[in-house]
Amino acid sequence: MPSYDEIYAHLERHVDDLKTNKTGDERQTDAEVFDKQTLLVIYDFMTAGYVDSVHYTISTGKEGNVFYVTDEDDEPFALKIFRTSTSTFKRVSKYIEGDPRFKGLCGNRRKLIYAWTNKEFKNLQRYHVNGIRVPEPIEFEKNCLLMEYIGDKNGPAPQLKDAELKRPNMTYKECISFIVDGYKKAHLIHGDLSEYNILMWKDKPVLIDCGQALTSDHFNAKDFLMRDINNINRFFKNKGVDIIDSEEILEKTMNGSEKQ
Repeated sequence: MPSYDEIYAHLERHVDDLKTNKTGDERQTDAEVFDKQTLLVIYDFMTAGYVDSVHYTISTGKEGNVFYVTDEDDEPFALKIFRTSTSTFKRVSKYIEGDPRFKGLCGNRRKLIYAWTNKEFKNLQRYHVNGIRVPEPIEFEKNCLLMEYIGDKNGPAPQLKDAELKRPNMTYKECISFIVDGYKKAHLIHGDLSEYNILMWKDKPVLIDCGQALTSDHFNAKDFLMRDINNINRFFKNKGVDIIDSEEILEKTMNGSEKQ
């Protein structure tokens, strides 16, 4: 097994964000993301052939950063690294503690973040196998999640809030289907659905940031569903779309037939 210094030297050649010429704030952010344990996970991904180089940050979110990475064949992927800081712990704990899949989880902050990473991987799997458009999950370990990259070499797909919608009415229906089909087929509720957690790629919406998604038997399922519905209706109403009544969508989601 190589020493940590040897591993770090290897990573420094392959991870752009470890390079110098950073401001104080940038160095602090990198220290939060690229701690020792995370660097060892990235090294494992590299030795397993999943990742060859980590190029640049795609996005910076509440729980972690997403990086543009490539494998040895220059195929792009997205690497999401969850921070293990106290603030992240406080934000995610309520979702895991209320999810029956993680009942009885206990331990330190780092273990909880690892469980959150596992949770997002499983949520993406459930959405993906049930035909809901999400980045396909590839692999995860500890606080690192490797998944399909949505975009091209010129940059990532834009968020719904920034995208030029060629068919806003159709896009609205597809976003509502994330809610209805997600509940009926994947038995999941996104729980934080908005124009910030949907990408637009090739005129199609793609659901992202699924770590907080809850199972349909969650005790607060109805409230989370209504919040998702209201967020989507608010956004598209402002775009001039003739929206469906929120209560009607909720009824269709929770009590309607699975046949669309």
